[in-house]
Amino acid sequence: MFSHDRIWAAIDALAQRHSLSVSGLAKRAGLDPTTFNKSKRYAADGRARWPSTESLAKIMEATGASLDEFTTLVHGKVSATAGSAMRSIPLLGFAQAGAGGFFDDGGFPVGQGWDVVEFPIGPGDTVYALEVSGDSMLPLYRDGDTVIVAPGAPVRRGDRVVVRTKDGEVMAKILSRQTPRTIELQSMNPEHTNRTFDAVHIDWIARILWASQ
Repeated sequence: MFSHDRIWAAIDALAQRHSLSVSGLAKRAGLDPTTFNKSKRYAADGRARWPSTESLAKIMEATGASLDEFTTLVHGKVSATAGSAMRSIPLLGFAQAGAGGFFDDGGFPVGQGWDVVEFPIGPGDTVYALEVSGDSMLPLYRDGDTVIVAPGAPVRRGDRVVVRTKDGEVMAKILSRQTPRTIELQSMNPEHTNRTFDAVHIDWIARILWASQ
C-alpha cells in the first residue's frame, strides 16, 4: 500500500541514496527547492499533502531511478544504504576511455592507469566512474561531473547510457531504441545530433546509475 508516510520516506531515501538533501533533489529535477520540504507535507490544518505524480516522475528521471526502484523504496524493503559500504572504484576520463587497454569486451575495467573515487556499493556490485569532459552532455551533465556506470545492468529505452564504439569513440547518450541490428541514441544536448549505429559497431553499453553534480 502506498501510504502518505511511505511515499515521503521514499523521496527522502532517494535523495540520501544520491547524497542529496531533499532540496538538492528537487533542484536537480528542475523543481522548486522547497517542493519536498517537511513543511510541505502537511497543510496548516493538519491534512496530509501528497507529492504530485509529475514531481515523482521528474525526480526519477533526474536520478535515473526506475519505477520499480522507487516502489522498492516506498515499501521500505531496501534502505538507502543497506548492504552498501564506501569503497574505492576505478575512475577514468572519457578521453582515456576511448583508448585501448582499459576495458574488456563487456565494458568492465581492466589493466592499469585508473584513479579511484569513493562510492557506496553493495557486495558483488561492479561499477566504475567516468569524468565528463566537454559540453555534449549539457544540461544533464557538465564538464568535470563524475558519472557512475554499471556495465552489467540491463538497459532499456529512455535510460542514460555510456556507449563505446568499435572505433574507440565514447559518448553519453539516452537510449532511444535498440534492436538486434541497430542502436539509436538521443543526444542530451540539443545542439548535438542524435546518433544511429549498426549493433556490430558497438563495443559496449553501460547504464548510468548516478552522477555527482
